Amino acid sequence: MDFKTLIEELNSGELTKSEYIDRMFEIHRSLFAYSHRLPETDIASIEIRDGSVIMTSRASGVRIACNENDKRIAPIEILNFGHYEQHDSAMMLRLIKQHDTVFDVGANVGWYSINFSKQYPLAKIYAFEPIPQTFQQLEGNIGLNSCRNVHAFNMGLSNREDTLRFYYYASGSGNASSANLANDPMTQEIACRVGTLDKFCEEGGIHLDFIKCDVEGAELFVFQGGRRTIAHDKPMVFAEMLRKWSAKFNYHPNDILKFFFELGYKCFTVRGAHLHEFFAMDDDTVETNFIFCHADRWDRIEPYL
Repeated sequence: MDFKTLIEELNSGELTKSEYIDRMFEIHRSLFAYSHRLPETDIASIEIRDGSVIMTSRASGVRIACNENDKRIAPIEILNFGHYEQHDSAMMLRLIKQHDTVFDVGANVGWYSINFSKQYPLAKIYAFEPIPQTFQQLEGNIGLNSCRNVHAFNMGLSNREDTLRFYYYASGSGNASSANLANDPMTQEIACRVGTLDKFCEEGGIHLDFIKCDVEGAELFVFQGGRRTIAHDKPMVFAEMLRKWSAKFNYHPNDILKFFFELGYKCFTVRGAHLHEFFAMDDDTVETNFIFCHADRWDRIEPYL
C-alpha cells in the first residue's frame, strides 16, 4: 500500500479519518525502524528530500543519492550488511597516496571515486562509467560531495576503441556489463563507447599510480588495452575477478594473473588489515577482489604483509 492509494481511499470515503491515520502510521513507523538500524551500520543519516533519498557514510562522510530501483547500490548494501566491502575499501585507501593519479574503471554512481577524493583531495581521480543513466547519477554524486578532483567520463575502457552493446537493468546497476550476466527480463541493451587505457593516458599525458577495476567480467580487456601504460608506470591495481563472470567472456581469471605476473607483479588478497600473496585461482577460491603490486611499489604494501 502506498501514500497515493491511501489518500484516494480517504477522499473517496472508503477509509474513515481514523482508519487512514492508523494505516498511514504503519508506513511512517519504518522511519523509526531505520533510526534503530543505523547505529549498527556505516550509514550515519538518511535524508529525504523532494524526489530523492540521500545517505551519508558514518566513516567517510560520503553522500550518495540513491536510485529508488537499485537494490544493490552501495548505501543499500550497507543498510543490509552493515558495511560495503569494508576490508577491501580500507586497504585501497591505505595504498593510495596524496598526489596519486587514480583510475576508477567501472565507477558506477561514484562510491569509490568519492571516497578516494574525500581522503586524498590532492589526488587526481578519473572515473569511467559507460552507462548514461548511471553516469548521470555519478555526476550528481560528485557534485553533491563537492569533489573538485574527480573527473568523470561517460565511457568504458577495453582492449579497443569501439561502440559496444552493454546490458543494464535498474535494479542492479552495478552489474551492468558488455555481457548479459543476469538474464533479467528488465534488462536494457545500450550502445556505449569504449576506449583504451593506453590511448587515454597517452593523449592526456597521464602518469598512472593506481587502478581500481570492476567491470563485471571484462577486466582482462581493460588491462590488455593498457598493457603499455601498466608496463611503464607500474600502477598498483585493485581488480575484481570472478570465475562466473569471466566465463561469459571466454577467459579464466588466471589469465589476468598471468598478464600481471609477466609484467613483474605479485598478487595479493586482503584479510583484515593484512595482505596475503595469491598465486592461482581454482574451484575452491572464495576471494573475489585482488591487489596487484609491482616491485617498484613494494614500499606501499610492505607494512601490510
